[in-house]
Amino acid sequence: MRQIRVLDLGEVPAVRSQTIYHAVARGMTATSPDTIILVSPTDPYVSIGFHQDLDAEVDTDYCSAHSLPIVRREVGGGAVYLDRNQLFSQWVFHDTGLPAQLEAQFELYARPLIATYRDLGIDAYLRPVNDIHVGGKKIGGTGAAQIGAGRVLVGSLMFDFDKATMARVLKASSEKMRDKVFASLEEYMTTMRELLPTLPDRDRVAEIYLGHCAREFDAELVHSSPTPEELEIASRLDAEFVGDEWLGMKSALHRRGVKIHDGVSVVEGAFKAPGGLIRAIATLIDGRIDNVSFSGDFTILPRGALAALERAACGTVDTEKAVQMRLEPIYERLALQTPGVAAEHFAAALTAAGAIR
Repeated sequence: MRQIRVLDLGEVPAVRSQTIYHAVARGMTATSPDTIILVSPTDPYVSIGFHQDLDAEVDTDYCSAHSLPIVRREVGGGAVYLDRNQLFSQWVFHDTGLPAQLEAQFELYARPLIATYRDLGIDAYLRPVNDIHVGGKKIGGTGAAQIGAGRVLVGSLMFDFDKATMARVLKASSEKMRDKVFASLEEYMTTMRELLPTLPDRDRVAEIYLGHCAREFDAELVHSSPTPEELEIASRLDAEFVGDEWLGMKSALHRRGVKIHDGVSVVEGAFKAPGGLIRAIATLIDGRIDNVSFSGDFTILPRGALAALERAACGTVDTEKAVQMRLEPIYERLALQTPGVAAEHFAAALTAAGAIR
């Protein structure tokens, strides 16, 4: 019978609740076991997606004033406030242990979560591409990445969620806009606390969830501990993931401080694709796209492919269709997987920025 390692780590420091699955993935070898990690943070923090621009998405002054660490993960998706009221489920598997297509991976990953909610009396279901809903309200999202040799899928079981703080940590253009964000969270997001008469015990929920994972894979789950090598990698990542260089890596165009003069401009815009928001920042020289930075809460595999799309979008192009035609061969050559996002959507973001027409 197939065996899957389980690391049920309870509560750990905020940054370690992210770095542990990165460490398991980076340390994975051909003989490493497929692994399911269950963990919650002892303290609240903000996590941003791998492709997000920190300055565009998060109110960093608020986070600093309230001692909220910010962690950039290597998984796509959006900025989110997290605390001990979520039980994170993190899968680190070999390629052979999961379906090839991301959409199928999301569906597989969601099934034990949905089954757990239903055992608790919550009628959850998958809302493609990768959200879990109850009665039209979101009770969880999922993310994916290729990290080292590991295929990573992450999500959580939502005991409770601080919607007010979530609305506060996000960057908003005005207090009126922030109020609208909070109202939307209230209307379209839910939790176990809101849906059940009493909150279930964490250990009971974990046991139910792992039982569904075992049945899904027809596998024996073997409880274990991280290896010394995995802990050593995690310790290094604990500092890196909250460092200024790592957090600010998608803000390159902002930091460059391009001098604006005749014929040179920096433009910015955004486009909401089915699979996530795409932000585009472009430097234009005499109408030619000299530099592009794409960011957002989308998912893209392989990890380094976004840079290839950015390079392909540069040069003398003047229409959305022309950019799309430059990007589509990149999709084919690199076998890109961007659920809910296509070449045309990146081109549309440049149109929204005013870089092309």
